[in-house]
Amino acid sequence: MPVGGLVPQATDDAAELVVRNAKIHTGDPNRPQAEALAVKSGVITVVGDDKDVAPYVGAATKVVDALGRRMVPGLNDAHLHVIRGGLNYVLELRWDGVPTLRQGLAMLREQAARTPKGQWVRVVGGWSAEQFAERRLPTVAELNAAAPDTPVFVLHLYQSAVLNRAAVQAAGFGKDTPDPRGGQIVRGRDGEPTGMLLAAPGALILYSTLAKAPVLEGEDQKVSTRHFLRELNRFGLTSAIDAAGGFQNFPDNYSTVIDLAKAGQLSLRIAYHLFPQTAGQEIADLTRWIDMVRPEDGDAWLRLNGAGENLTWAAADFENFNQPRPELGEYEGEFEKAVRLLMESGWGFRLHATYDETIRRDLTVFEKLASEGLFPAGNRWLFDHAETVSPESLDRIAALGGAVSVQNRLSFQGEAFLRRYGPGRAADAPPIRAMLERGLTVAAGTDATRVSTYNPWVALHWLVSGRTVGDLVLRPAGNRVDRQTALRMFTRAGAELTGEEEIKGVLRPGCYADLAVLSADYFTVPEPEIAHIESLLTVTGGRIVYAAGEYEGLDEELPPVSPHWSPVAHFGGYQASGPDVAGVLQAESLGEAVAESERHREWRVRRGLMPDGAATSFDPCFAL
Repeated sequence: MPVGGLVPQATDDAAELVVRNAKIHTGDPNRPQAEALAVKSGVITVVGDDKDVAPYVGAATKVVDALGRRMVPGLNDAHLHVIRGGLNYVLELRWDGVPTLRQGLAMLREQAARTPKGQWVRVVGGWSAEQFAERRLPTVAELNAAAPDTPVFVLHLYQSAVLNRAAVQAAGFGKDTPDPRGGQIVRGRDGEPTGMLLAAPGALILYSTLAKAPVLEGEDQKVSTRHFLRELNRFGLTSAIDAAGGFQNFPDNYSTVIDLAKAGQLSLRIAYHLFPQTAGQEIADLTRWIDMVRPEDGDAWLRLNGAGENLTWAAADFENFNQPRPELGEYEGEFEKAVRLLMESGWGFRLHATYDETIRRDLTVFEKLASEGLFPAGNRWLFDHAETVSPESLDRIAALGGAVSVQNRLSFQGEAFLRRYGPGRAADAPPIRAMLERGLTVAAGTDATRVSTYNPWVALHWLVSGRTVGDLVLRPAGNRVDRQTALRMFTRAGAELTGEEEIKGVLRPGCYADLAVLSADYFTVPEPEIAHIESLLTVTGGRIVYAAGEYEGLDEELPPVSPHWSPVAHFGGYQASGPDVAGVLQAESLGEAVAESERHREWRVRRGLMPDGAATSFDPCFAL
């Protein structure tokens, strides 16, 4: 945008981009605040005041006035299933941020009407029943009513899935279908599946069922991934560490991001991990990959970071906090082989570990290798999740040079955790302050897209407030962090997990030009409003990759969403109520009105004043 008072004067050393008139939180202790910065060749060249950048404004320099808004380093989600999420994004109906189940079902009904035969409507993560005014899941009957003929799959965290009649048939479930290990197909009195699937406690039944739905092919995978990355840029994300995951095979499912990286079409920097997919074949997979690639292969946009978040399936303690902690069998033998192989080959790793019981067993293996001089052998390693890690285990992690990546899974599953383990355990789940006090690198992420939402500001709100999406306070002040610490966990700490802390996560000369100009000042807005912040201008490597508000149109053009019937094409992604408090209050009031209306309907049904199953009496002008 044209800016008065800045006359182009630079020639050879002209910046390509200048952002001025900002309240910059640099993350650099040597210069924590600034007003302007200049960028050339994707790297920050000047940080200072407007007068400091003025000499670098040339005839071709793009000058952006931040209009006094807060600027922060680009966010880095330290645990995001970004590759898998991108391959599926445009096929998914997102309930992230939807305030009422009524609205969610209305979206589902509308999407079912436009979804072609043979395709599914799938709601896959990013929401919790606790976020709805109604405080409940949809019923099978509601899904059948909304979509009588189109298969519908609704995933709820790592706990359960609800399928309509058409999806039960499409998935091939019948009276004689056996329950898979660790899962349950809920059945009626006649023995037929009802449409409810339970993780008991393993989530494999949920994901293996979802894997039966049609997938995208070819160019559609690239379009889907680019739109997902743009959606992440919308919230100021410029980097993510991909945690791999089930049904993400290497190299097949990585080809899309590899092709996009070669074409210069990534708008988010990705450091990825490799996750063995087949139980009993883990050592063979790791051995094969070690011969193919090495950590840090790639470039600033796409690079390998190591193995995990699983090394062997037998050592994975997948959580469903509605169920007891899984009792793992003996796994140390194969697990030790995997860790030994990685250490000897110069590979770091990340490790899914929810419970302290698992962490203690893993640490015993690491300490055995350390006694032989093989661990950590200069390799980066970390535990993911660690909700119930003990002080003793934290000491052992610190002694072995490890790190921790925490996610806001309990902002979506906190109520279930509280019911099972009580308020004392919930107050320290995870013990973030204890981790930081030991000097551990503690990075933050979301674990999106199949559990928490990918919106990092929901996670930042959880770090600062200790509240769930249902507004329940779980963590007391003694286990919360201040806003600056939380932001560092989402910027510099993530860069430390990939060995990039000298060039990423801080706004200073010589670092990547990754930044976000925010819709509201993160450091001063009332605490509840943190979750509603978005970026108005996101820059990755000096490229404007997202622009909204006054800056709309400055970002790069994307191809249209395909297929044309995609839920994203009609509803978008995260359903924000708006960063302004008026929008938030309006959404909350609407949710309360919907809940009140439903209570009135139930009262009339009980008294025979209206038939059960009739629509809620609600002003059609406000139908959601």
